[in-house]
Amino acid sequence: MPQPVLVFGGGGRVGRHVVEELLTAGVPVRATGRDPDRLDLPAGVERVRADLTDPATLPAALRGVRKVFLYAVPDGVDAFVAAAQEAGVEHVVLLSSDTVLDRIPARKAIAEMHRVVERALEDSGLATTFLRPDNFASNVLLWGWADSIRAEGVVRFPYPESHSDAIHERDIAAVAAVALTRPGHEGERYLITGPGSVTQRRQAELIAEATGRPVRVEELTPEQGRAALARIVPEWVIEATIGYWAATDGVPYQVTDVVERVTGRPALSFAAWARDHAADFR
Repeated sequence: MPQPVLVFGGGGRVGRHVVEELLTAGVPVRATGRDPDRLDLPAGVERVRADLTDPATLPAALRGVRKVFLYAVPDGVDAFVAAAQEAGVEHVVLLSSDTVLDRIPARKAIAEMHRVVERALEDSGLATTFLRPDNFASNVLLWGWADSIRAEGVVRFPYPESHSDAIHERDIAAVAAVALTRPGHEGERYLITGPGSVTQRRQAELIAEATGRPVRVEELTPEQGRAALARIVPEWVIEATIGYWAATDGVPYQVTDVVERVTGRPALSFAAWARDHAADFR
């Protein structure tokens, strides 16, 4: 019987799509969760309890596994490396971040969080593939857009002309699945982006088109933006996020063709993401 691929966070926004991509490719999957019984996954997926910050849960999850999809959790990376080496893991595909490239100094804290994990894996001797997306299209859900659009038909946002590549989580998962199932991706550091640069204002317009409901944009001051962020993210993330929006205000994002080169199909647009998630905003 083929060995399963272990997907950490199998019920997460990216992880569940990695699971689906692997199943479509005919690969057996073992998915982790802190409470595996609550994972909403297709039939046939093996579920196992694992927490990257709880080393005792890792050996059982890794037993019999040679390939792993991993999130960047600095507090648990040393224990993961030790358990992976002991289990005979051969290849780790890490969901990292393009912040490690230091293009926007305000995001230093986020960069270092991912850099710690990358360094530990590089020093481990395990074969690795690092996926470095920038701005998830789904971040608009994190910022509370769905609630305000449903309730008022409005998006409140500082720097509405700030740009993003707005990558669809399905594209990240598709690249991960290829790296996990086909040879030649070991050692690669992939900067993954959406197909084009899109402003926050344009994202709101595309959500309006997808839902068939008007969406108005109200511009916040940077201080109002900080106050809004303080309700939803840790304090150390606030300045990194505001700094990103300020640095990309009116500045188009430079996209790559990695998704198409690796998967053989073009990256999905934000318009496609908005159609896929239209129910979230209705």
